[in-house]
Amino acid sequence: MCGIVGAVAERNITAILLEGLKRLEYRGYDSAGVAVLTNDATLERMRRPGKVSELDAALAEHPLVGRLGIAHTRWATHGAPCERNAHPHFSGDIAVVHNGIIENHEALREQLKALGYVFTSDTDTEVIAHLLTHKLKDQPDLTVALKATVKELHGAYGLAVINARQPDRLVAARSGSPLVIGLGLGENFLASDQLALRQVTDRFMYLEEGDIAEIRRDSVQIWDITGKAVERQTVQYSDGAEAADKGEFRHYMLKEIHEQPAVVQRTLEGRLSDQQVLVQAFGPQAPELFAKVRNVQIVACGTSYHAGMVARYWLEELAGIPCQVEVASEFRYRKVVVQPDTLFVTISQSGETADTLAALRNAKELGFLASLAICNVGISSLVRESDLTLLTQAGREIGVASTKAFTTQLVGLLLLTLSLGQVRGTLGQGVEATLVEELRRLPTRLGEALAMDSTVEKIAELFAEKNHTLFLGRGAQFPVAMEGALKLKEISYIHAEAYPAGELKHGPLALVDNDMPVVTVAPNNELLEKLKSNLQEVRARGGELVVFADEKAGMTNGEGTHVVQMPHIHDILSPILYTIPLQLLSYYVAVLKGTDVDQPRNLAKSVTVE
Repeated sequence: MCGIVGAVAERNITAILLEGLKRLEYRGYDSAGVAVLTNDATLERMRRPGKVSELDAALAEHPLVGRLGIAHTRWATHGAPCERNAHPHFSGDIAVVHNGIIENHEALREQLKALGYVFTSDTDTEVIAHLLTHKLKDQPDLTVALKATVKELHGAYGLAVINARQPDRLVAARSGSPLVIGLGLGENFLASDQLALRQVTDRFMYLEEGDIAEIRRDSVQIWDITGKAVERQTVQYSDGAEAADKGEFRHYMLKEIHEQPAVVQRTLEGRLSDQQVLVQAFGPQAPELFAKVRNVQIVACGTSYHAGMVARYWLEELAGIPCQVEVASEFRYRKVVVQPDTLFVTISQSGETADTLAALRNAKELGFLASLAICNVGISSLVRESDLTLLTQAGREIGVASTKAFTTQLVGLLLLTLSLGQVRGTLGQGVEATLVEELRRLPTRLGEALAMDSTVEKIAELFAEKNHTLFLGRGAQFPVAMEGALKLKEISYIHAEAYPAGELKHGPLALVDNDMPVVTVAPNNELLEKLKSNLQEVRARGGELVVFADEKAGMTNGEGTHVVQMPHIHDILSPILYTIPLQLLSYYVAVLKGTDVDQPRNLAKSVTVE
């Protein structure tokens, strides 16, 4: 979603702010802007709709030079994506950038209008700017005024503020939207994501919920939600900023698809013994808690929700535990009946997904046994607020359409399934040892699937002129089909739907004709023959089939049928493997369509508001 960058230094910081915005482009946005306190003590800004490159070009023509500044990429929530709604917003001598949503902005707007403040945008953020200016009349210190201001804000916010009358500081506030301070030598920085600052520092301090920070060139002060002065831990990263480079790949998404063998290997490291999963990988109290689990409730959004749907098949088949999976935005507003001894599992790539976080906070009041987060970001809110955690090791995922985060989530969920089955004694004899061995081989199998890259690229040509696609799967492959459909629609803008293959005759078959390609995954399992019958129904209606089939499934090319032979794998692990060709297919179709693969329209990487 929206991105924040700020800096206070003894050098010109405009280029630092701009580079920070470029590094946040992966989050999704529709406008960009920067405000700088120039060397003649004037607060000036530049804003542009569209890409950061538009802002860059404008700054090249009219440079802003100064030592204190803030910058922002905006994803529209209140008001259309245009220059007057772009951040930063001004009021008097202050400039504000804001991530999140102020829920009581309309009431505050009316109060401020009555006091004589004039609004020039449609945003909720401008309310913050005018309210802060009003507070400064009674509290001339910017930090004190910010503390008073946030007490009147309802909703989620990550705020960065500068004041022309106090040129020595940048102030910030966090409530429901992440912020991180970058520590330099004689200079300090602020961002919504540490990636934005990796070109200037490798030392970071993460603000916690409710924190207020005053950032000066040579000092940082933080107050917690109670107003008490606190210190936050400094984290130093050893990997370089080059981790965000595309390398030899045309797009981040393709790079991240090809990283999956390595990141799956990293996710498994230290979590397997010779024949078992190490249950303590979920936390020291995990063995005791897992022994009490009688039900599992999974809550997630988007791709993570699909991972949870796959896990439901595993948990019920292998661990013998009833499992419910629900979209977080629905769960948080539903009156939930909690079964006794239910483990509440959240899944998120960023750990800052607003609906998932809200669901977790709601769950704490509903009487769940414990909460477990499967997440890719160790310092995220979701991780900090959960009882147990399993960190995936996908590394930074830049492409908006999730790939390696999804497969590592599946690995983490299978580790959870085996751990619960192990502790509860519900796994069949030898099952865990077999699956642990299969997990060790999984990175190699994924590499074999990636080796089919050129074959899938050729198949993608079938979709170049199509506007609709149907994805089919049975059993645990149905969520994989859903994920395949989501990827195709996300980055190629082709309308795609997924159905259980057995549901064809209950409606979707009416859509099938020679303009509706049908994609399916066909591992060699007990549902294979039924799936073949479903596919014959498609061919009988003139539908063109693309089948990713196990090499032992006995399926071959024919008229209107394009079969891609997949390496054989244990059926339990097949959802992870069969995800790979569907990711490649969506990628190559998007390339043929000429879309923006890494930053598809209207979408954001991290959804930190409702």
